[in-house]
Formats: sequence, C-alpha cells, structure tokens
Amino acid sequence: MNFKTELLQKIEKRQAKIAVIGMGYVGLPLMVAFAEAGFPVVGVDVDRQKVELLNRGESYIEDVADGVLRPLVQKGLLQASADYAAVADVDAISICVPTPLRKTKDPDISYIINAADNIAAHDGAGKLIILESTTYPGTTEEIIFPRLTANGQEVGRDFFLAFSPERIDPGRTDFNVWTTPKVIGGMTPDCLEVSLALYGTIVERPVPVSSPAAAEMVKLLENTFRAVNIGLVNEVALMCDKLGLNVWEVVDAAATKPYGFMKFTPGPGLGGHCIPIDPHYLSWKLKTLNYTARFIELAAEVNGFMPEYVVSKVADALNGERKAVNGSRILVLGVAYKPNVSDMRESPALDIIHLLQGRGAVVSYHDPFVPDLSHEGFDLQSVALTREGLRAADCVVIVTDHRDVDWHCVAEETAVLVDARNALKEFKSNGRVVSL
Repeated sequence: MNFKTELLQKIEKRQAKIAVIGMGYVGLPLMVAFAEAGFPVVGVDVDRQKVELLNRGESYIEDVADGVLRPLVQKGLLQASADYAAVADVDAISICVPTPLRKTKDPDISYIINAADNIAAHDGAGKLIILESTTYPGTTEEIIFPRLTANGQEVGRDFFLAFSPERIDPGRTDFNVWTTPKVIGGMTPDCLEVSLALYGTIVERPVPVSSPAAAEMVKLLENTFRAVNIGLVNEVALMCDKLGLNVWEVVDAAATKPYGFMKFTPGPGLGGHCIPIDPHYLSWKLKTLNYTARFIELAAEVNGFMPEYVVSKVADALNGERKAVNGSRILVLGVAYKPNVSDMRESPALDIIHLLQGRGAVVSYHDPFVPDLSHEGFDLQSVALTREGLRAADCVVIVTDHRDVDWHCVAEETAVLVDARNALKEFKSNGRVVSL
C-alpha cells in the first residue's frame, strides 16, 4: 500500500492523527474542528501556559468555549504538548504559527522555518503537511519544500505538501470553520487530493487552486483588498473633514446603492493580525522583483496616519474648551483592535495612547475585554466605567465600540468626546461630540 492510499483510508475512517503547530486564534479553532469531526488531535506550542490550559480543558480565546473544549479533552481527542516530538507519530500536520513583520516591514518567517525544521527532524514520511500561516507567495515552495526533501524524499509520493490560508476572524459568529470556504493549493495533484480529503471533513466547501503560491496570493489579495478600501474610506474621512461634510452620512448614503459599491467605514487605524500586516508581505516580495506595490504603500500611509489624526481631533476638541492636551485627563474607551474581542495585536489604540502621553495627557482606559495593558513604556489597567469617571474626564475617546459598553451613559455624562467609530450615532449627547 502506498502512502497516499493509506492516508486517504485513515482520513475516511477518522483514524488519521492530526497535529496543529501553533495553538492561537487560528490553531485552536482548527484543532476543535478536527476533534469534533472525530480525529485525535495534538497541539504543539512553545507557550507552556496554553499547553497546560488546553490539557485541563480550559480555553484561552473567546471563540472557543470551555464547554466545547473540555469534553473533547476528556474523550482523549484533544491534547497539547510543548515538545515537537509529538509530531513524530501523526499523519497530518497543520502549521498555524505567527508571521509578524519586523521593524523594517519585511516578513519574519522564523516561526515557519522552525516548524519546518522540526517536522523534518521527526521524519515527514507518509505525512500531509499544510501551511496555514499567512506569508508571501512562494514560501511553501521556497522555504518548506527544500527542508522536507533534503533527505531524498519525494513530494507527492513520500509526503504531501500544501498551502491553505487561514480565514479565522476572531469574534465572528456568522461564519465558522465549517461554513467558511477553504482555499487549498497542493504541490502536486496527489498533494491536493489528500489535502481536499482532509479539509473536506471540517469545511463545507474546499476550494482547490493550481498551486501553493496561488493559494498564498489569494490570502494576500483578500486582506490587501480590505486594507486598500479601508485606506480609501479613511482618506474620504480626511477629505470630508476639509469640506465640512459628515463622512458617516456620506458612507451610509453611498451604501444604499444596490450594486457596484461595497460599504467600508473609517476608523482610528488598522489593527489585528492580518489587515495591517499581510499586504506588506506582498509589497516586500514585489520589491525583490523590482516592482513597487503602489496601492499597498499608499493605503498603509493613509491608515498609518489615522491614530495621529484622532489625536489631532482630541486636541481640537480640548481647544474648544480652552484646554490643552498637556495635563488633560483623557479616557480611552476600547483598546482591542476590534469590537468584542481581547486581541490587542496592532491595535491603533496603542499608538493613540503613546501619542497622547507624548503630548503630556494623563491617559486611562476602559475595556471589558482587556483588563491589563502594557506596551513599550506604559503599563495601565482598565478602569471601571462610571458616571463619575466620565464626568471627571476632560475628554473621552472612543477607539473600539464594544457591545458591552453603556453608550447611553457615555453620551449622557461626557462633556467632550471624540467618537472615532460613530458609536453614538443612535444616542443624543449632552456634551460636545467630535467625530472623524
């Protein structure tokens, strides 16, 4: 029996053992999906606290409830390890490690390299290896492939290799692992066939493409599309400000067109693990080919300016009360990068707080999802949202519009407020509200 036939039979019978490297916002939901489909799953992560929590059946992300995780652990379908030796006896491996940007805006693929080296060290023979981490086109073929073939093994015969970009959106409930189509590109037709068979057990619609590089490009197109369109609407907000127009009115009215327009809204800047970062992978790759990705770089420039623009709005609002930013008590509402999650990665709130403190403001924040906040020089704790606290603030800044915040109270008690999310659109304020 050859490796392909054996692996396909194990998948069909739910006997294939799955390893997921990286147990974060992407890896943990993927592990749960495989376990719920009946596969035994082991997670590998260098974060020993995550390993300990998972082995106790305790979740550390909002999208996976303890009540879902614990029964799978108790049944023996889910376990975790900090040791790469756990991948030695598995049949398939999904790599879901971080791919951050360096300060120089070039991709840091050291986590991918480390994962590939460890897989190779524990023998990849007979295994399906799928990279899910977002990266530049060519990574699977240029970085992972040579490490797995260094011992003479042949891809598509001795092991199987593919790229399938993650599409997890933290905090989202209308789409999940099953209902979100899964793009898959295999190194060979056999690699694609085995990958489709595996992911077909946990996703409703696998979407095959011609190669790993094509799948890598799909992911970057998705997030570059969002980054560029957010950059466009942010620039529209800047233009509306110059023209004395309400950008929220303009966007809402434009969105009534039933075709040819997709609604994007302005905000205080980009955040999260994808949209602020992923387009730079593509821009970096194209620079190596002597090409400038102009849309990407212009959108990054506009989006990167938005925290500074919000701070300028705070200064203008305080000036209207004959106050300076220096010495003013400023309360920031919401510091996570998006509503209703605790994820702080690339959050524009971090830049806004730094800029305000740099101008001498006394900054505090409230966020029901982020109790503590430490970042490059400041160490803050979330304060309770009270009527007294709102009245005591010289200015309140809405950066993230969590659903659990009493926005009626905010509108009623705040004297000066900068609303970067249009959170108070349904509330009549007793104070002065400045929007983007």
